[in-house]
Amino acid sequence: MTTMTESATRFREFKMPDVGEGLTEAEILKWYVQPGDTVTDGQVVCEVETAKAAVELPIPYDGVVHELRFDEGTTVDVGQVIISVDTDPSAGDAAPEQPSAAAPAPAAEAAQPEARQPVLVGYGVSTASTKRRPRKPAGDTAQAAPAAPAQAAAAALQTELNGHGGRPALAGTPASTGRPLAKPPVRKLAKDLGIDLAAVVPTGADGVVTREDVHAAAAAAAQQAAPVAEPVAVAPVSQPSVAAAPDSRETRIPVKGVRKATAQAMVGSAFTAPHVTEFITVDVTRTMKLVQELKQAPERYDMVGLRVNPLLLVAKALLVAIKRNPDVNAAWDEANQEIVVKHYVNLGIAAATPRGLLVPNIKDAHAKTLPQLAESLGELVSTAREGKTSPAAMQGGTVTITNVGVFGVDTGTPILNPGESAILAVGAIKLQPWVHKGKVKPRQVTTLALSFDHRLVDGELGSKVLADIAAVLEDPKRLITWA
Repeated sequence: MTTMTESATRFREFKMPDVGEGLTEAEILKWYVQPGDTVTDGQVVCEVETAKAAVELPIPYDGVVHELRFDEGTTVDVGQVIISVDTDPSAGDAAPEQPSAAAPAPAAEAAQPEARQPVLVGYGVSTASTKRRPRKPAGDTAQAAPAAPAQAAAAALQTELNGHGGRPALAGTPASTGRPLAKPPVRKLAKDLGIDLAAVVPTGADGVVTREDVHAAAAAAAQQAAPVAEPVAVAPVSQPSVAAAPDSRETRIPVKGVRKATAQAMVGSAFTAPHVTEFITVDVTRTMKLVQELKQAPERYDMVGLRVNPLLLVAKALLVAIKRNPDVNAAWDEANQEIVVKHYVNLGIAAATPRGLLVPNIKDAHAKTLPQLAESLGELVSTAREGKTSPAAMQGGTVTITNVGVFGVDTGTPILNPGESAILAVGAIKLQPWVHKGKVKPRQVTTLALSFDHRLVDGELGSKVLADIAAVLEDPKRLITWA
C-alpha cells in the first residue's frame, strides 16, 4: 500500500514558472510529451507563450509522465501545476494522493489558495500550495437522492475538476451540479462566441461539452439569424485567433500574450512620454548603389555570407548620428527626476512575427563594425521569425528602428518603445523626380520619421540627429569620415 508520504515523493508536480520578470500567466502552445512518455531531467516538455516571447520549458525530474493538467491553448497562471511525473514507475500501479473518500473534508475546512511564488525553469517547483476550495453543489440538496460517502466524495471531486482544474471528469460518476460539464478552453471558446453552454447538446463522454458541440451551436445560431449585410471581412493579424463559425459576421480575437503586452506598453508610452515626430525626405540613391556593391563584391568588405540590405546602412547611419549627438541616447528616471544618458546603444529592431510585434535589440550595437552589425541583424531577424526570441533579447533597448517601408508605406508617426528616447521610422524607397545637380532626374528617395521623448530631447537635438541620419544616407562616405 502506498503511503501519503510515498505518493507525494513519487508523483512530482511541475508548476508554471515565471519565465520573465514578474509575469503572471502564460499560454500553453504545444505539448511535446503525453501521459506514459518517459522524460529525463532537463528535457523540454512544452512550449508556452508569455507576454514577451515563446519559451520552451524543461522538466526537472526523471520518470514517466502521469498527467497533463491543461490542454494546448489554455492560459495558465504562474504557480499552477501543469504536469505531474511518476518518478518511480517500477513501484507498480498507484495514484497521486487524493482526498479520502471515506472521510471527505468539509468545504469550510478546505485550504485556501496561498500566494504564488515564481519558479525558475529547471530548478524545481515552489512550495506554495495550489489547493482550491471545492464548490458547493447547485440546487436543493434536501431533494437530492441519498448517496454513500464514497459516492458523495467522488461527485464533489468531479465538480471541482470540471470547474477549475481542467482535468478529465471521473468516468461513471454522476454530476452533482446543474452546471454544464466542459473543460476551461471549451468554456472560454463558448464565451468568445457568445454561446450559452446550458443550451448546448453535449456529445462528449459522460455528458461533457466539446469544442465541436460549441461550434455546432454557433453555426445553428448563425443560420437562424437573418443576414442583413455581407459578412465583415476582418484583416488578418499575427496573433492566433478563435476560429469563426460558418457565415459568422464577426471574429473575436483574444487579446493575450505578445499582443496584450504590446497594447499595454504602447498605451503607457503614448500617455506617459510627450511624443514629438519630425520628418525628412532624402535622396538615398548613393546608399542603394553601395548596397548593390556590397552584395556583388562582399569579399571586399568582409561581408561574405552576410545579409546586406538598406536597413543595415540605415542602422549604421543612426549609430553614427547618436555618436555625434550622444544626449539623444537617454532615459527618463521618474523616481529620481533625472535624465540618464547611456554610453552604449542597444539598438532595437521592430519585427512583425506570427505572435505579434516584437522589438528585440542588438546589445552594444555602437561597438560593432559593419560586418558584425550585419551578422547581428541577420540573427535577430531569423530568431524573431522562428518565434524563438528570448525575453532577455527584448530588454534594455535604448533606441529603435521600425521599417514600415517594407509594406509600401511612405512614413508614419511611431510610438516610442517604453523606456527609450527615440524611434526611427524608415519609409518605402521609391524612384521619384528629384532635383540633382541643378536638373530634375529620377532618384531613389525615401522619407524618414524620428519620434522622440520631448522631456529628454528638445527640437534642436532631435533635428540634428535626423539631419545627420539623412546626410549619411545621402552620402554614405560619411560613414567613414564621421565614424
